[in-house]
Amino acid sequence: GKMAESGAAEREEEEEEEESAEERGVREQVEQLYTFRDTFFQTEGPGRAAERQRQLEERLHRVLEAIGSLEGRSGHKASVLLLRGKALNVLPEGSSEAEAALSRAVKLRPELLEAWNQLGEVYWKRGKLEAARTCFTGALTHCKNKQSLRNLSMVLRQVQGTAQERAANIMRSVEQARTAVEMDVTDGNSWYVLGNAYLSLFFVSGQSERVSQQALGAYTQAEKVDASSVNNPDLHLNRSTLHRYEERYQAALAGLARAAALDPASTEPALREQQLLTYLSRVSTLVQQRGQLKQKRLTALMSSLRGRELLNHRDRLYPAPSGPHTSLALRPLSSLNPGNNPGTAVLGKVVFSLTTEEKVPFTVGLLDGEGTCVAVTVYNMAESWGVLIGDTVAIPRPLYTRHSVEHKDKTFAFGGIRVDSPLLLLVNGKNQSPSSQAAPILAHRPCAE
Repeated sequence: GKMAESGAAEREEEEEEEESAEERGVREQVEQLYTFRDTFFQTEGPGRAAERQRQLEERLHRVLEAIGSLEGRSGHKASVLLLRGKALNVLPEGSSEAEAALSRAVKLRPELLEAWNQLGEVYWKRGKLEAARTCFTGALTHCKNKQSLRNLSMVLRQVQGTAQERAANIMRSVEQARTAVEMDVTDGNSWYVLGNAYLSLFFVSGQSERVSQQALGAYTQAEKVDASSVNNPDLHLNRSTLHRYEERYQAALAGLARAAALDPASTEPALREQQLLTYLSRVSTLVQQRGQLKQKRLTALMSSLRGRELLNHRDRLYPAPSGPHTSLALRPLSSLNPGNNPGTAVLGKVVFSLTTEEKVPFTVGLLDGEGTCVAVTVYNMAESWGVLIGDTVAIPRPLYTRHSVEHKDKTFAFGGIRVDSPLLLLVNGKNQSPSSQAAPILAHRPCAE
């Protein structure tokens, strides 16, 4: 986890005894470990994750030797146990040795705020979420501090429970991160954690556009106030999830490529980049080839759309996101403007459908009476919901985008209509039942924090 913070921790007022010059020297070495870890990509350039890990382990070994000799001279006092735990905590995995040292430190001196934060972090890395939560909450009762607030924000989002409990915890998580940001608006790490909290909220709040903007805003602030955020692979990875959901494919691919370059050891960014490229390639090909249906079938579908289906839908009332159903003018796909098309409905036949590993969105090829084909992406649908080839679909007030993507010498272009819920569609002239809409789930949890 990238939870540790490089800034010097709040020093305690009531030292049990003066810090020796030797101990201060070792404390500075521990700080330098974190500085090395967090600025490595800025100084050495991205793509050298294995080298960073090797050098970090080497440096850690030297620091632990210095701590050992310090322990030999000054005994196992709390401040030295804290140094051992914090040094070990520089690595991404939690160690039982760090847990033991920090547990002793907080028993000896319960007011040592940083020892509680470090202990919570070890528990967190070792999957002991409730214990971690207790540490951060306990630290906050001693003293309000941004580290514990951030850490608590992260833990709250991981705690399992019912959908209701998870949503409530995510709301709390946003509050903790907001408070951390208010305590120090120049701390990029706090802004990053706030961005991730909003990202989780985006998925449990039915993918609200407003929450998405808040998440993107927080990530942008992180990069603005802290140069090292630009080299945080997880910021790019998490932000690309939002871009993907909002169908800003170009930005999503750029973010995934950047995350992959910054952390070559992680397979996730490259895998998602490949999945998205495969998806775009399949959709653009199927749209161009109109679902690869035979010409005879296409002609039959088009003539039924110009005849019987047009009569069936001419005077229909269409569902609205809120308020009463209204009548709309049926228009051909070729007449749509980019963005919203109020007062308009489009009518077409399904010529292909496509689901991805993420299950969201459900993608459908829609052919109209003129023979134009577009990709319709349906969000928030229950897994049991779907449409078949040949079904007639009417879409009120279509949100139309002309997608054009260029990435690593590949290009994709196709028209798309985004539908936020199956409840907005008429399928074969029928409204869809409320059970066709899903409670949103988090397809991609924010990655490593």
